[in-house]
Amino acid sequence: MNNFTRLLLIIFTLGALVNGLNAAKIKDLTNIKGVRNNQLIGYSLVVGLNGTGDDGKKTSFTLEALTNMLKNMGITVNKKDIDSDNIAAVVVTANLPPFAKTGMKIDINVSSLGDAKSLEGGILLMTPLRGPDGNVYAVAQGPISTGGYLAGSGGGKNFPTTGRVPEGAIIEKEVPFSILDKDKIFLSLKNPDFSTSSKIAYTINSHFGSNSIASPIDSSTIKIDVPSDQNIVNFISSMEKIDITPEKSAKVVINERTGTVVIGDDVQISTVAVAHGNLNIQIKETPQVSQPNPLATGETVVTTNKETNIKEETRRLMLLNKSVSIKDLVAGLNRIGVSPRDLISILQAIKEAGALQGELVIM
Repeated sequence: MNNFTRLLLIIFTLGALVNGLNAAKIKDLTNIKGVRNNQLIGYSLVVGLNGTGDDGKKTSFTLEALTNMLKNMGITVNKKDIDSDNIAAVVVTANLPPFAKTGMKIDINVSSLGDAKSLEGGILLMTPLRGPDGNVYAVAQGPISTGGYLAGSGGGKNFPTTGRVPEGAIIEKEVPFSILDKDKIFLSLKNPDFSTSSKIAYTINSHFGSNSIASPIDSSTIKIDVPSDQNIVNFISSMEKIDITPEKSAKVVINERTGTVVIGDDVQISTVAVAHGNLNIQIKETPQVSQPNPLATGETVVTTNKETNIKEETRRLMLLNKSVSIKDLVAGLNRIGVSPRDLISILQAIKEAGALQGELVIM
């Protein structure tokens, strides 16, 4: 048994053991409509770099930003007189969490915009962070942590042209959204499914002893009528803790670039016969030099000897019975000896034959 199929069998065995214990909380399956992050973005400069900043001759916008900043500080300079590689133009991004209040701090990401080699050791200057509406919601500043380094011709690990500033931004403006005045809320499923939507609504009604609290709208939305005698925050807190076993789709996910195959335990195989083998053809060329005898009038000639070897792998034909389990499928494929690449081809062929009862997703 090869390592790949051994790993698959272990995963499927563990999945079967915990099949009855895979319940999830409603808070992990859904989001409350309107309660979400908001993305922020800003443009600024990083200073204090050790000669790893932008080349001013190639990235003129860096010098433009520097001269404008100095002008606002009362210092007038000509950008033609500036020749510094210890500054870099950057884009700063952050996520503003829901219900964030003025004065709270959030993490920020800093990414080089020009041709800087590294942001390591740099200091981010004060940066207004704006939302899609153009308003400033936070202001960022601070030392950058890159977690990377530069290397020689062999390359280097990580990406020193990007970094983070933990708690590097202070929230200056709150998003105008309140949940206290809501008499109803809507849950959005992270993975839309009609069966799961109906099951969540039924479970919520059973938990609170009412048939009119939750009602499914479609495969991704559930309407919740908040009881008038309950505080909405306490109600949501109690509702989010309810356990439910979500319905799963029968899927096989394939990443052909990496040879990764993930098979859900609900996938079934109809009766089908599988044979898989490879024809290997190897052509070997060996150059030979033919020289004439001493004092002869002939010429030296280079010839090539070609040797062709053909080898066909012998694989047995395997019969998969109707509704065979994933464990049986992997065991059967292991008997005819398959690699991850072989398994991808076999699964695609089984799907094309109409014998794979599930969705085949190719990434």
